[in-house]
Amino acid sequence: MAKQTSTLPTASTPIPVFKGKGYEYWSIRMKTILRSRDLWDLVQDGVDVSEKDQNKLKNSQKRDAHAMTIIQQGIHDQLFSRIAAASMAKETWEVLKMEYEGDSQVKAIKLQGLRRDFENLSMKEGEPIGEYFGRVMALVSQKRAYGETIADQAVVEKILRSLTPKFDFVVPSIEVAYDLSSLTPVKRSWVPPIPRGKN
Repeated sequence: MAKQTSTLPTASTPIPVFKGKGYEYWSIRMKTILRSRDLWDLVQDGVDVSEKDQNKLKNSQKRDAHAMTIIQQGIHDQLFSRIAAASMAKETWEVLKMEYEGDSQVKAIKLQGLRRDFENLSMKEGEPIGEYFGRVMALVSQKRAYGETIADQAVVEKILRSLTPKFDFVVPSIEVAYDLSSLTPVKRSWVPPIPRGKN
C-alpha cells in the first residue's frame, strides 16, 4: 500500500522578476511563493541565532538560504547590487522594502496621493464600464498593498457616484434593488448595463 503524504505537490512556480517598478504587486506575489514553500517566517522573523540545538540552527540557516535564493532570483540583474551585500533573507527583504516601499513616512505620503487619486477618479466620457471598473480596482489594490483598509461598500459607492451622466437613471435602481453593504466589487453582476441609444 502506498504511503500517503500530506505535502503539497512541488510544481515549480515561476518567480516574478522585479525590475524597479510595481514593487507592491511583486512583493505580494513573492510572499505567496515564500509562504507556499513554508519560508516566509524566516523572511519575516529571521534566523534565531541564539538557538542552542545545532541541528535546528543548521536547518533554519539552510531554509534561510533557500528563501534568499528565491528572492535573489526575483531581482533583475540591474538591481542586484542593492541586495548583494545582504547575508540573510530578512535583511535582503528589508533592503528592498525600504528602498521601494519606504519607511512609514514615505508610505504615508504615497497613501495620501493614492487617496487623492481615488477621490478624484471618475469615469471618462465614452469609457467602457469594464475599463473604468479596472481603473478603480487598480487604485484600490494599491491602497490595500500599502496597508489601507477600504471596505467593499466604499468601493461600490465610489463607482456608482462617479459614473458618467448616461448612467444617472440606472444608479438609483441599483441602490434600491441591492443592499450596498452586501455587494462586493469582485462580483460585477450589479454593474450597470450600458444604456442603449445614449452616447
